[in-house]
Amino acid sequence: MNKFFKQRFDELEAQAMQVEASKRMHHSEMFASGEYIDNDLLLNWKVKVKNLLSKVCGEESQHFQQFEKNEDGILYTTNYTTFKSLKAIFLAAKEDFEGGYLSSMRTLVQAEVFDSELEQANELLSSGYSTAAAVIAGVVLETALRELCDKERISHGKLDKMNADLTKAGVYNKLVQKQITALADIRNSAAHGKPNEFTEQDVSNMIRDVGQFLANHLIS
Repeated sequence: MNKFFKQRFDELEAQAMQVEASKRMHHSEMFASGEYIDNDLLLNWKVKVKNLLSKVCGEESQHFQQFEKNEDGILYTTNYTTFKSLKAIFLAAKEDFEGGYLSSMRTLVQAEVFDSELEQANELLSSGYSTAAAVIAGVVLETALRELCDKERISHGKLDKMNADLTKAGVYNKLVQKQITALADIRNSAAHGKPNEFTEQDVSNMIRDVGQFLANHLIS
């Protein structure tokens, strides 16, 4: 799942360049004169970065807290000045993430294992072994649910029960619960040797969705 976070950091760094490209000089008698950027572009970028920092760094981290502290800017300064401060915090978080300084050893090992297993599932699918690929992706999903249950101090059980318990605990919403149920159905069909109940595209989407679920809900 590290690759999902890395991709997101790269996407938001590219978006920061687009925000900066909107910079214009503005003179005003009511507000501070100087360089301004498109406020809608800035807001869009801020929301996405804040969401990413909450997942990767955690809301107790210096990265998140400094970002939150600076996001509203300072009186009588331009929004470009605010953006420069936020961008510096974002790039510091990106550098620490890429250097491996944000996660515990257990988290790093766990992420690498999941990445490896999903890559194996993709390789099997590419070689025509969609049933085996679905089984592996299903194992990753169930293991992730067990990890989430551990974090929430919820007892382990069958996948459907863990899925329901995690939803009840507010870890994710009912829409995600339904998505996991659909992914589990593909896993079950594959495990019981019923390849006619799913397609290669279903398995490809499953691998993608499991990876996105890990990135959204397991690492924080």
